[in-house]
Amino acid sequence: MGRMGRKNKREKKDGAALSWGTKNKNEGYDVVVKENSAFETYYKAQKIVPDDQWESFMYHLKEPLPASFRISGHRNQGKAILKIMEGEYFKALTEEQAKPECLTWYPENLAWQLSLTRKDIRKSEANVKLHNFLVSETEAGNISRQETVSMIPPLVLDVQPHHKVLDMCAAPGSKTSQLVEMLHCDEGKAPEGLVIANDSNNKRCYLLTHQLKRLPSPNLIITNHDASLMPNFHIPTPGGGKDVLKFDRILCDVPCSGDGTLRKNLDVWMKWNSANGSSLHGLQYRIARRGAEMLSVGGKMVYSTCSLNPMENEAVIHRLLVEAKGSLELEEVSDKLPGLKYVPGLSHWVVMSRVLTAYATPEEVPEAMKHILRGSLFPPKPEDADKFHLERCLRILPHQQNTGGFFVSALKKVAPLPWEAQERKPIVAATNSTAVVSTEVESTKDNAPRSPARKRQKIRGFKEDPYLFFDEDEELWPPIKEFYGLSDTMDPKLLLTRCKEGKKKNIYYTSPMVRDLTRTNEDRLTIINTGIKMFARSENKGTDCGYRIAQEGALAMMEFMKKRRVVITRDDMTMLLLNDDMNTPPEIHSFSSGAAKQLHEIDTGSTLMECYEDGLHIVVVAWKGKTSVRAYVAKCDRIHYLRLCGADLSKFEVNKFAEKERSAQNDLEEKEENQGQEDVSIDEGHKVPADMDNVEKEIPVDIDSAENQAPVNMDVVVKEDAVAE
Repeated sequence: MGRMGRKNKREKKDGAALSWGTKNKNEGYDVVVKENSAFETYYKAQKIVPDDQWESFMYHLKEPLPASFRISGHRNQGKAILKIMEGEYFKALTEEQAKPECLTWYPENLAWQLSLTRKDIRKSEANVKLHNFLVSETEAGNISRQETVSMIPPLVLDVQPHHKVLDMCAAPGSKTSQLVEMLHCDEGKAPEGLVIANDSNNKRCYLLTHQLKRLPSPNLIITNHDASLMPNFHIPTPGGGKDVLKFDRILCDVPCSGDGTLRKNLDVWMKWNSANGSSLHGLQYRIARRGAEMLSVGGKMVYSTCSLNPMENEAVIHRLLVEAKGSLELEEVSDKLPGLKYVPGLSHWVVMSRVLTAYATPEEVPEAMKHILRGSLFPPKPEDADKFHLERCLRILPHQQNTGGFFVSALKKVAPLPWEAQERKPIVAATNSTAVVSTEVESTKDNAPRSPARKRQKIRGFKEDPYLFFDEDEELWPPIKEFYGLSDTMDPKLLLTRCKEGKKKNIYYTSPMVRDLTRTNEDRLTIINTGIKMFARSENKGTDCGYRIAQEGALAMMEFMKKRRVVITRDDMTMLLLNDDMNTPPEIHSFSSGAAKQLHEIDTGSTLMECYEDGLHIVVVAWKGKTSVRAYVAKCDRIHYLRLCGADLSKFEVNKFAEKERSAQNDLEEKEENQGQEDVSIDEGHKVPADMDNVEKEIPVDIDSAENQAPVNMDVVVKEDAVAE
């Protein structure tokens, strides 16, 4: 049936029976009908919800999802933000039911959930301060507005600073940012490990890059590959060869039908059917299998979805465990989430067709449907169920703690997979001078059963600029090193640019492992982004260095920088940041005597302004001129640091409700003034006959007579800037 046929057929249906709001050209969209009888029939048969909780389960699914967030970024600043948030913004909430709830299972009380939805926060004037706070701190990277259940997988993964971590399906990046934070948990000490964030969608990779730039890390690589066909990462060996990198931790948050997100993705009510999960099962299994292959022995992989469907969850795990033949084991993870309510994974579930016909065994499936309802979808036999420990999986239901639905499990690799060769096959890799032998694990011919072969997905997107690392004799390095007093421990070979010819605009910094991986795999991998911006080219005259420090790389610089660091007071920092007028920056003499003395001792150029008070550590990049200093920070960072300093932020606060009311008042006054001018024009153009017997004789109206003057309201004055606002 063609598109028009489908549309006409749908229009003939009774509107009340539709599961989605239909559009009326004159009246807009109808109210969404949150009903799907097939959904209810299917999940009642799966018994994922106890019978006495079914009504509560469905009630919560139809309610809007509460807003939730966690405090991210650096721990010392995070604690300060938490104190400010509790003392100033939470107390401003007027309704008792809107009071936030701390998520007890998240470490250090850094995650919170409100009874308000995002729309409630955005649309209510009573919550305008909280909304401004959340928006500005999110832009600065200090708060992540993340769904509650989405915070669970990284906690279960238990990342440590030395771990090599792979996030296979990373976009949009909220879970990846958690992994990066956990890698940098030892503040002031550079981690040895790294995080590789991958996504198959090129556009989503750039969204991922934008999200992760809020928490800059030199230990991060963003790649663009089909996760089910993820290529191996090669690393150089001490002998000059290559080896295959195996990961200590892998997050496998796979694409899914998303029926756990019904509370926020309302179109799922209309689109859901029982075939969705079955059709995604193969892709989910291939991604999980590839993740298991890239995992080191002793490593851990977390498999998660935002779906409630056993076909996408337990069936995938069961299939992987069967084919792994004991080399993978499910771990108990509930002890890492104290206080979290959940139901254990299922050991039995029901396989259904699209029309909700149930099949107990693969043999019962009609021949014409066996390519859809494969044997791998079916649960283990009752006598074998106990050995898989599927009850160790966690399923979080919406009504348990007013969240979305979610599934999470953790697999530990205790031995090589059966299809992984025990011996390594040497591969000759051509180099400039000699042939270097590398080793790579090859799969044996008797591989475990796979899904049917499919065409390799073609990755589309922009052609990335090359990653050009500095050589030891890089001519840009000596003047930068001398100007900023950088120690010999800073290896210039960790710096890179993206410009092959001409002036180099930005210089980026990476960790040693990221540098080795990038250089070794640049011809094999599609690397979208890596490194943090350490220096930016500056055309300012009067300085001996053509590069200024970038705020993004300020903290990383401090480990090596011995010159051009000025320690200032909290009042100095507040004055510096409050002055955002680039034409009239603060004069040096207006700083405290100690800060002014330090500033007079250094030449013109980029410098670090540091504040250490009350346990806070604030570092701001500034430009020191001949007589003045100005901060080089983004507006969101400026507001964040001022908030930590306890400064008055009223000049940055925007009350859109007051702005709207002011604009409406201005429009009304302008309308009244225009009406008054029209009345004046009418009165001045009216001629009154002096003699009613002789209408042809007219006498001009006495304009000095108060009775004949137009009633102009001189108190109404409309300014151009007020109208513009």
